[in-house]
Amino acid sequence: MDLRDKAVIISGGASGLGAATARQLAKAGAKVTILDLQQAMAEELAEEINGNALVCDVTDEKNAELAIQAAEKVNGTARLLVNCAGIGNAGRIVTKEGPMPLKDFERIIRVNLIGTFNLIRLVAARMIVSQVLDGSERGVIISTASVAAYEGQIGQAAYAASKGGIVSLTLPAAREFSQFGIRVNAIAPGLFGTPLLEGLSEEARNSLSAAIPFPKRLGLPEEFAKLVMHIVENSYINGEVIRIDGALRMQPK
Repeated sequence: MDLRDKAVIISGGASGLGAATARQLAKAGAKVTILDLQQAMAEELAEEINGNALVCDVTDEKNAELAIQAAEKVNGTARLLVNCAGIGNAGRIVTKEGPMPLKDFERIIRVNLIGTFNLIRLVAARMIVSQVLDGSERGVIISTASVAAYEGQIGQAAYAASKGGIVSLTLPAAREFSQFGIRVNAIAPGLFGTPLLEGLSEEARNSLSAAIPFPKRLGLPEEFAKLVMHIVENSYINGEVIRIDGALRMQPK
């Protein structure tokens, strides 16, 4: 799909992988709307890329619906949705203090998995009734999973479960929307230089990098964004979860 003048929605687009993706897609000529809770950062980036920024809680049914309606009024029906909104929080299932509070598990699942599903259902409903583009395609949906979906570490039970849900969601969604010319894929990043990891000490970052076979460094957000672009442009990629991790396989801890 050619992104020139196409409407694009990126959740979690104010920072990290989402911000890099927003810049990449804007460079390709897309009309980008950033959905994020970080209003100031979203607006600053939107101004940089000549895009649109909207405050959105992806877990809230009504708030997400209103945000997508607002984006549509500005740029038209979204032809690409990139789900980058997500949170992480380490915690063992059972500690010396007792079992993990259920609300902690629910919060991760709600933001990462339910938030992703929420935007997929809302955007896909609009894509389905949109005009067919060249090549019989109506749109593309890309979600962000994680290598933790496959090799979740100790303390990552909630996060791994949320990302595993995204992995499992991808194929049935791709199958359901195939009759409408909508492709659904996901990307499973390894260790990337996002704000979450940049907050670690240099020693800690070097330790993480040493575990990556090649190249021995954290992934660059721009490399994630380039993979998003390739998925958009390669119309035969559908129903896939693509790892981008330098051959990393996470150890138990």
